Amino acid sequence: MDTLIERCAGLDIGKADLKACIRVPSGRRRRQEIRTFATTTPGLLELRDWLTANDVTVVGMEATGAYWKPVYYLLEDAFEVQLLNARHMRNVPGRKTDVADSAWIAQLIEHGLVRPGFVPPPRVRRLRDLTRYRTTLVQERTTPWGLRPRDDRGADRRGTRPAGTGGTGPGTDAGEDPRPARCPGRPFHGTSRVSLSRDDRPDRRRHRDR
Repeated sequence: MDTLIERCAGLDIGKADLKACIRVPSGRRRRQEIRTFATTTPGLLELRDWLTANDVTVVGMEATGAYWKPVYYLLEDAFEVQLLNARHMRNVPGRKTDVADSAWIAQLIEHGLVRPGFVPPPRVRRLRDLTRYRTTLVQERTTPWGLRPRDDRGADRRGTRPAGTGGTGPGTDAGEDPRPARCPGRPFHGTSRVSLSRDDRPDRRRHRDR
């Protein structure tokens, strides 16, 4: 199969690290090397230096969740970065079971067997982020008062009442008696049951005699 790109690389990106495979000419044969890098900023800078030292021109990666974004944004200024569709990669025949994902991506790019996806330029991406942020602010401003979260209506998630509405929580007004009102002339019993004296109790024997 013809080689369309002499120096290329494939990236298999995960959450904590990524596998990078380069394919470059070495005499009459092709040299392949795989290394592992962390997805932190120092790790990605080390990856970029390694690709630059090997004169890589095209870098391909699979669009896996949102993990590809920091890698793509850091490498797009130095290389031609291609974002590949996983469905298109699976439809290409000829893959062996013992080949790593990064090596398979590098081979597909080397022979031009996949078509990269569209990624907007940096100015368009910034405009998109600004538009989405504005949409979120407008939605929050136009949300009816009754549909807003309880935190926005002045009450926290523990169910305490805001100041000025009574209650025994932290929002109770200073100097306000949180106990229920009691009748004048009678002792305050709170929420407990009032015990009646023997004279106040109904005489059940009187009803039985009738």
